[in-house]
Amino acid sequence: MSDPVEIIKDEVRTLRPYSLVSQRARVKLNQNENPWDVSKEIKEETFRRLQGHVWSRYPGLQTLELNERLARFSGWKPEGIIAGNGSNELIQAVLMVTAGSGRRVLISEPTFTLYRQVSTVLGSEVVSVSFTPQLTYDADTLRKSIAATQPSVTIICSPNNPTGCVISRSDLIGLLEATNGLVVVDEAYFEFSGQSVVPLLEKYSNLIVLRTFSKAMAMAALRIGYLLAAPELVAEIAKAVLPYNLNIVSQTASEAAMEMYDAKLSGLVEMICSERDRLHAELERIPNLTAVPSQANFILIRSQLPLKQVFDELLRREILVRDVSSYPMLQEYFRISVGTPKENDALLEALWQISKELG
Repeated sequence: MSDPVEIIKDEVRTLRPYSLVSQRARVKLNQNENPWDVSKEIKEETFRRLQGHVWSRYPGLQTLELNERLARFSGWKPEGIIAGNGSNELIQAVLMVTAGSGRRVLISEPTFTLYRQVSTVLGSEVVSVSFTPQLTYDADTLRKSIAATQPSVTIICSPNNPTGCVISRSDLIGLLEATNGLVVVDEAYFEFSGQSVVPLLEKYSNLIVLRTFSKAMAMAALRIGYLLAAPELVAEIAKAVLPYNLNIVSQTASEAAMEMYDAKLSGLVEMICSERDRLHAELERIPNLTAVPSQANFILIRSQLPLKQVFDELLRREILVRDVSSYPMLQEYFRISVGTPKENDALLEALWQISKELG
């Protein structure tokens, strides 16, 4: 019998899986999570509402009530919304109905690795445009690549993970008007930038916006995301979403979180942004490190010190950060999530010490 692995597509076998080293530490700054848990009031309201649900029955295929709430929360039409098991599921759904053999997906790199991974698994050619040397979007080159390659889908992460930059409104409009394909804007971190492209949905029917409850909404454990697009697009993308994809706990918690956002969650976003700006200023003072400006809840850092030694020394001090040195253009970089003030102080103190010891 031949090796059954040989049945797997060659392009899939050459991929590196999306993974994270399983390590534990007292200060966890490696996954762009909200450092504060969702409030007890939101949890209590979720549990109260769950008492009224029958757990032996399936949740709605797409609950009208949840879509109505998402519509009011986001400022878009309920019929133009899909809720998902995290925004990752919705990235996959979009690509399942657009990507494939003979088609191209255009991305800018370095960016979230899942875009390339899913596109490749589905058989699409991935066309990559590099960021500028300042690690910002190169809109001119993106437009030229659109003209030359005619991608079915162009994916823009804004703010981008892991660089923290945003694409300007005028540059995005230029891409929307240059392509005959779809433009997906992943807004997983938009709350930390204060910028959203949702108002463009009314004019541009080829625009898709993805959002998540995992970051600003402090609900990474519940895996809630949603997609906003023209209703006719949503009707097609929904065909790739599995039935009953969002469990009743996640649905109920998301409804409670939206209702209490101003009172219980927006303040956390403000604190994270304040800590991000403080962290960036303090990091710029540390020898051998250069912090990249960010509009997200994380900061990319260039190190003149050997990265492995930096990681080992941080871990010895019970601090986890993210190694992004395998990403294009980021051979000398690592990424830190913005933590609580206490966690950020511990990180800064550790980096000062490591810089003195290794510099």
